[in-house]
Amino acid sequence: MNIDLNSDLGESFGAWRMGDDASMLAVVSSANVACGFHAGDPAGILATLRSAAAQGVCIGAHVSYPDLVGFGRRNMDMSSADLQATVIYQIGALQGLAAAAGTRVRYVKPHGALYNFIAHDRRQADDVIAAVKALDRALGLVVLAGSALAGWAREAGLHTIEEAFADRGYRADGSLVPRNQPGAVLHDPEAVATRMLQLAREGTVTAVDGSIVRIAADSICVHGDSPGAVAMAQRLRERLTGEGITIRSFMDAA
Repeated sequence: MNIDLNSDLGESFGAWRMGDDASMLAVVSSANVACGFHAGDPAGILATLRSAAAQGVCIGAHVSYPDLVGFGRRNMDMSSADLQATVIYQIGALQGLAAAAGTRVRYVKPHGALYNFIAHDRRQADDVIAAVKALDRALGLVVLAGSALAGWAREAGLHTIEEAFADRGYRADGSLVPRNQPGAVLHDPEAVATRMLQLAREGTVTAVDGSIVRIAADSICVHGDSPGAVAMAQRLRERLTGEGITIRSFMDAA
């Protein structure tokens, strides 16, 4: 049994430090690297890419609405032309930096509000799909497991990766608990590892109301900006590998 571990990295901005990229890259198999629109500055992004290349970690473009102040967590009603160009611009910038770091961008993962909105909004979802296809049809697209976007992306011919979240609470319908509600973010490494072992073995997670939600996921995300994120990811990896589950990027078989 194989599963991918990914984390959102490259999010520091100037003097503002976010996460511990070097430590996290020793744990994960895929890195969603910021492209400057929700977080990240060019020098920091390049340093993260170089570290990822040295560790053999797969690289993805973590594209966002243009929202530095809101960390990409505010919805935006962008026109199709603007959204498509914004996504293409971010992927292209990361591709250039990745080439300089001796690696390459293999997939795209939308960030924050964009990720959650296109999970169910067809128009903006189609814009992101069109942007990825216009740049490189070989790029994978990471989506919320069980979302409408997963089907739309597959119909469009993209290699689609369904993702679960180790440190986020789930509602009974399989959606994430909004960050402004109780139970949205989990902090106990042991509890997180146990629920993700359940996901890997049984294809289910326990929702905040106690119900069992079926989720078929190719990848598990641990947010790099969460307190104790590295310790959480390390414990998760230990528990999974201890049960004979191999940690491998979803793009290795693509």
